[in-house]
This record gives sequence, C-alpha cells and structure tokens, in this order.
Amino acid sequence: MTTTEPSPAATAPPSLRLARERFLSGRPLPCGVPEEIVAAWRRARFFGVPHDLEEPAVVPPRPVESALLGAARPVLDRIVPALGADRSLLVLTDERLRVLWTAGSVPGLDPCPVLSEQEVGNNSAALALRTRRRAEVHGPEHFLDRWQDVSAVSVPVLAPEGGRVAGTLTVASPAPRLGTARSPHPHAALAEAAAAAVETELRARAGRTERVLLEAYVRAAGGPGRAVADDAAADRAVADPAVVALDGRNRLISDSAQQLLTPEVLGALERTAVSARHTDAVGEVGQPEGAGVSEPPMVPELPEGAGLVARIDPVRLDGVVIGIVAVLEPLAGPVPSEPAVPRPPCSLTGSSVSWRHAVGRAGELARSPEPLLLTGERGTGKSALALGLLGAAARAAVEIADAAQDPGLERALPTWPADRPLLLRHAERLAQPGVAALNSLLDTHPDTRLLVTYTPGAPVGPCLQRLLDKLSARSVPLPPLRERTEDIRELLPALAPRPASGQPPLTWTLDALRALERYPWPGNVTELAHVVRALAEHRRMSGPVRRAELPDAVREGPAARPLSPMEHAERAAILEALRRHGGNKARAAAALGIGRATLYRKLRGYRA
Repeated sequence: MTTTEPSPAATAPPSLRLARERFLSGRPLPCGVPEEIVAAWRRARFFGVPHDLEEPAVVPPRPVESALLGAARPVLDRIVPALGADRSLLVLTDERLRVLWTAGSVPGLDPCPVLSEQEVGNNSAALALRTRRRAEVHGPEHFLDRWQDVSAVSVPVLAPEGGRVAGTLTVASPAPRLGTARSPHPHAALAEAAAAAVETELRARAGRTERVLLEAYVRAAGGPGRAVADDAAADRAVADPAVVALDGRNRLISDSAQQLLTPEVLGALERTAVSARHTDAVGEVGQPEGAGVSEPPMVPELPEGAGLVARIDPVRLDGVVIGIVAVLEPLAGPVPSEPAVPRPPCSLTGSSVSWRHAVGRAGELARSPEPLLLTGERGTGKSALALGLLGAAARAAVEIADAAQDPGLERALPTWPADRPLLLRHAERLAQPGVAALNSLLDTHPDTRLLVTYTPGAPVGPCLQRLLDKLSARSVPLPPLRERTEDIRELLPALAPRPASGQPPLTWTLDALRALERYPWPGNVTELAHVVRALAEHRRMSGPVRRAELPDAVREGPAARPLSPMEHAERAAILEALRRHGGNKARAAAALGIGRATLYRKLRGYRA
C-alpha cells in the first residue's frame, strides 16, 4: 500500500486555471501558485510538449502480453463494474508508462497510448512512477488542454523481486470544481486496493513461475518425454544429463552441466533466457557451420571453442515464455577442464560508450613509442589497462616503477634499460628528484616508451605540473565505475577466480546485481574485485550470490536525498539527452549547453 500527501491542487487558490493561462502566454504568474506545479509545467515546456496536443508525437507499440498484464487482467476485470464505466477510466501502464490496458470512459477524454512526461506533460501516472507513491493530479495542474477537466489518481505497482516499479494503475474521472478539490480523489482507495491486489497476484505468479521452471528442468533432466538420438545416447543422458534451466532470475544446473559450463557459456545462455521471454523461437546454438539448423537472431552462438552445443527449448506459463531449458551436449572427445578460450583481460572488459571510447583512444596512442598518460580516480584500472595495451612481448619485458614505494625513482631509473617500456604508477606520489629526472629524460628523449598513471586530487607543485603538461597531449581519462555501471555484469565473471574443476562458476541473482549497480563504488573496479574475490573464496552457500551475502554498504546502497522540483526537471532533461545521444556524456552536455564537468557533477549530485 502507498500513501501520499494531499495534492497541491487541494490547497491551490482558485486562480490556478488563470495561472496556467498566464504561464502559456508568458505573462507573470499570480502569487500563491505551488512551486511543484509550476516546475511540472516548465518541464513540459522544456520537453517541447504542445499544450494543445491531441496525440503523443511518439507512440510506442503496445506490448501484446506481459507478466504485469497477465496478473492484472483478472483483478481489473473484477473492479470495472464498481467504477461506473461511463464516468471513470481505469488505466494500467508498464514501467515505461506505455498503456497496457484500459476500461471505462470519461466524457471528452480518449485513452492515451503513453503517459510519460516527455510526451504528454504532467500527469499522475508519471508522478507516481517517479515518487513510488500514490499521486493525484487535478484539472489545471495538467499541462495539456484536453485534461483540464480531468482528475486522476495513480498508484505504483511494485514487482515481487527487488521492489522495483513494474507499472502504474490510474483512475481518471471528471475533475470536481476547484472549491471542492480539497479531499482525496474519490477513487483513491479503490486505486490503492486494486494495486495491492495486482501485487498479490504478481507474487503468486512469481511462485508459479519458479514451479513451472523447476518442472521443465526435472523433465529435461530425466523425466518422461525427453527425446534422445539413440539407445547409447539415452543411456548416457539418463545417467547424468547436462541440463540448465534459466529465467533471468533463477538458475538450475545439473552436475553434468556444471562440468561443461564456463562463465562465457553461462553468460550466453543467460542472455538467451532473457531474450526468449520476448519471443517464441526455438533453435540450436553452437552448431557447427553448415549443420542446416536455422538459428533465430535472438539466440546467440556459444563462444568459439566451447566444445558443445545447446538445444534451447522455451518454458511457457499461460502461453507466455518465462524462461528456457538448455540441454548441453559435447561436440566430440573429452571436455577440457579449463575453458578452451581464455577470458578477455579484465582491463579491456566493458561495452559502455565511455569505457570503449577511453580504451579505443588509449589503444591508438599506445601504437606509437611515445609517452602515454592514463588519468582517473583510484581503482579505475589505469595500471591494468596500461599493461593490457602492451603486446605480449612488450608486456613480458616491461619495467614497473611505483612512485608510492620509490618516490625519487632512485631504484627504478638507474636500472631501466632504454629499449624496454617503463610503467610508472602513482605519478602523483613522485618526489622532487623523481619528477626532475623524468622531465630531463623527456627533454632529451621525447619518444621514450613511458606509460604513466596519475590520480588527480592533491595540489601539484610546478615541477610535477610541468611533467603533466608535457604528457597532456597524449593523455586519456578513464571513467569511474559509477559512470559505467552497465559494465558491472561483464566485469563480474572477469574478476571472479576460475572455479575449481567440477565446481560451477560464480553467479548472481538479479536482486544482487541491482544492488551492485546502485552502489557508487568509491574504490571503483578495485573495490568490486575485492568484493567478488572475497565472496568466491569464503562463501559457504551454493547457488547464485544473493543480495543478503553482499557487504553491508553494498547491500543497503547509498542514502538517497530528496530532489527539489528544479533538480527533478534538470535530472529528467539530462537523462533524456543521454538517451538521445546513446549515453555519450560529451554530446549530451553539448546538446544541453553545459560543460561535461558540469554534467558529471550534477549526475553525482543526484546520486548523493
């Protein structure tokens, strides 16, 4: 159940409709208009929403079926008769505010296909999604002309896993006169009760999902109806079939499958399970080329050298795909105890735009035998990336000097052969003699193969500043982990130690992954690596890592502070700009007319 404070319209003066007209015409507003309402109107104007809009500019396709809609439909069908279908409208949206289902009608109000603020301006569904509480918007609080005589109450619907908002439930009706708008919406209690009933049904169905997945796993692992190619294969399969069942949240793995799986194969199957929930495709992955099997594009191939094929069968509940069962079979010969293909270096792992840009730029600069400066917060992987950029021969010959242990470089420089690359770590800890020696070296040999890592923060003296100025033309800043959280799921298998023979790789529940992605990681990748290795070495439980096993700070997450209406507007504008520019912060900052440093500072402030 959710609660909310009385709507701002409840205490708004009778001039609220006049205030909106003045706002639209650019005239000064009368006194007493609630700031949160004015901020909502400003956001709509910022997003370019026309007040006389008839239909949204972008109409997303309505999902044919979803877990939320399947759970909500029987509940809402029971509620519709109590609404007074000719005077109220009941609307269900998903987490993207796409309308999934409607019933009833309000005179002069046609159902809208999407309720996001970016498309239709201020409305109760968008407010409930943002605040995670019951929200009401009445009459002229709306930005659109078509909703000036509409009063609406919305309640967020929370998913059973992790408490995320799965969608919203809205009841709209003709707006009362402003003089009587001091009480809650007449259907507020009904909306809350309906949302609670839908959440109860979601929890019940989540249990059904797990049971159905388990039953499919049992059938594939040895139950009746499992097809095999011949008698010999049947004997082997019945003895110990290699079966994996996944639904994006749960994993069931047989003993035989644990010996075949590598982190890369398991990751491919996990992605297949998530994709299968949006398709009815069935196919074979990992088949040799020319096998004559048509592979649906949603099913990725297993990593090259995996040494096995996987037959993928969808698992359905009420006609909806909820997961997959994969039957694994080795191609030929014994399965190697170690993965055939080594994991990519952790220093190069990540597909976020900011990380790939930094790695690409560093790779270009590392091709020429000149100094390279890598900057970034502690733990961002500067030294690891520097070593990863070197070829195998250069990496074997590289000399490593650490200014934290040898600030004057008395031990490193005298013994350094000029024909070998030098990696200097912690340049910010250099003492005056070490800085002077490096400045002299670069003055006489500007093409020295020198890789330097530097963590900004403490004030620098003129001599060190001169060194940094020399290296600045060939410097690459590395983004902190909190600005590329989408890379965390790729980093986890790369950071985890290889499992012992016969042991499954370390896996994670979705709730644990969300906690990892919400944590700000002040120690960046280094801190994440410590958490992963500690869990891999010391945990006593089996199965995926649960949120309860994470360190307290990671499990509980950072304390969120309430944002002001203006901060809400700024944050929404920044997120929309990032979406339009594919996550590229530099382009988003340019589009917003602010500096990239300002954009980073504001994003950090919203997380504080």
